[in-house]
Amino acid sequence: MTGYRISDIAAALGAEALGADDIIVTGVAEPAAAGRDDLALAMAERYAADLAKGNARAAVIGPGMDWRALGLEAAIVAPRPRYALAGVTQRMDPGPVIAPGIHATAVIDPTAEIGEGAHVGPFVVVGPGAFIGPKARIASHVTVAEGAVIGADALIHSGVRIGARVRIGDRVVIQPGAVLGGDGFSFVTPEKSHVETARESLGTADHASAGAQSWTRIHSLGSLVIGDDVEIGANAAIDRGTVADTVIGDGTKIDNLVHIGHNCRIGRDCLLCGQVGFAGSAVLGDRVVLGGQCGVSDNIEIGSDVVAAGATKIYSNVPSGRMLMGSPAVKMDTHVEMYKALRRLPRLARTVEDLKKAVFKGDRTP
Repeated sequence: MTGYRISDIAAALGAEALGADDIIVTGVAEPAAAGRDDLALAMAERYAADLAKGNARAAVIGPGMDWRALGLEAAIVAPRPRYALAGVTQRMDPGPVIAPGIHATAVIDPTAEIGEGAHVGPFVVVGPGAFIGPKARIASHVTVAEGAVIGADALIHSGVRIGARVRIGDRVVIQPGAVLGGDGFSFVTPEKSHVETARESLGTADHASAGAQSWTRIHSLGSLVIGDDVEIGANAAIDRGTVADTVIGDGTKIDNLVHIGHNCRIGRDCLLCGQVGFAGSAVLGDRVVLGGQCGVSDNIEIGSDVVAAGATKIYSNVPSGRMLMGSPAVKMDTHVEMYKALRRLPRLARTVEDLKKAVFKGDRTP
């Protein structure tokens, strides 16, 4: 098992090492579960209290914490502990084991190009005209369709499906089971559909006499373009565009089970949490954060630096910098006031009932 010297970890993090910085650790652990060879993550006082339950000799701690009083032999002091956690975990993560070169069971079309230093695992299929960039790592059972491009240093985990002509940037990480570049969900009826009528009438039209309708597919001729340093979670699904491409901006991070519909344009450095869903042709600015289970309607624009709490449902355009909450989405402070008012409704109803009784009783008094 690989060991890491405390002084080396601190140097890599740009943090300060205290005490016996020549101690070697082989892993990280929560304070209560840490063994003698683990680096405990005790980055706040509420975590440090658990150090006495474990056996860690060294820990990552926050500024102002007394490492000696905590019974440690060594400590790494991080000004921004959670950011330090990113560095520690990156340094200690061995990543998937994908042997160098092309595995004997991989099926590579003769017209595909494999970059220098790329790793292609077992049962990978690479289609005609596809390109795998230098030092890219492709784990087992990945499908790369015709004309697809994968950039340098990309990491594609097992079972990923990459559609035809999808273009993926450098240093992209794609978790198991993601499907990138499937057809968009786009259908039309020969005559005006029930959906169109409902939208025009706001649901007031009578559909009882409407006849049967059939749906005809609008084929997806566009593709999907994914920028550099993007990460895509397990079982996420991102559709290709109908004519123009679906686009994911540089640095954006997409969680598990996120769906992004056809023609969407997602900006740079966005954070899309689990089960977020985008209908088609939505446009998202830069640095937008959408909490888990947020929903975004079709053909709307959300400005940059918007933050939406979990389960927010966004039905209309949103200006830049807005903080959102609720369904339908409103400003966070407005939603808090609405929620307070909602909680007061039972008490208000009782008050109204008491007033009614008092008034009616007063009417019967001589």
